[in-house]
Amino acid sequence: MQDSGEPAGPGGVSNRAMDVVVAVLLMAVGAVVMLASYELGAGWSSTGPESGYFPFYIGLLIVVSSAATVAGSLFTRSPDRAPFVQPDGFRRVLQVLIPSLVFVAAIDYLGIYVAGAGFIAFFMWWLGKYQLAKVLAVSVLVPLAFFFLFEVWFLVPLPKGPVEAFFGY
Repeated sequence: MQDSGEPAGPGGVSNRAMDVVVAVLLMAVGAVVMLASYELGAGWSSTGPESGYFPFYIGLLIVVSSAATVAGSLFTRSPDRAPFVQPDGFRRVLQVLIPSLVFVAAIDYLGIYVAGAGFIAFFMWWLGKYQLAKVLAVSVLVPLAFFFLFEVWFLVPLPKGPVEAFFGY
């Protein structure tokens, strides 16, 4: 998005502010990686690099590049003050984010297959506006196919709920 030169507006967040916030968060992640790598051993031993050697330098690269982003955002002559997100775009993000959080929370109680069926059905019905027959077919068949793929053929156990327990899984 081109910089319109306009401030983000009342209550809005600018691209510049988001650049700084994300870069600072990434600097914190890089610092944690560096610290954990240092505790593992980030040096060079007689047999070669210790287990934290490469992760330490990856963390350092994250910190340095994030610091450059912060500096570039704060000390530029023409800061990007355009709004980070428009209200309509934010509403669309929330339309996906909130049901996704509900889906993740439901996995603990219903299992991944039943929660996944509900998730697929909800999105097909609410956002996709599909007919009920298609919604039911897809929201039942896709999790069922994944159940057979992971549980039966690959023998990879995924979180299960009361429905799977009823059938002995």
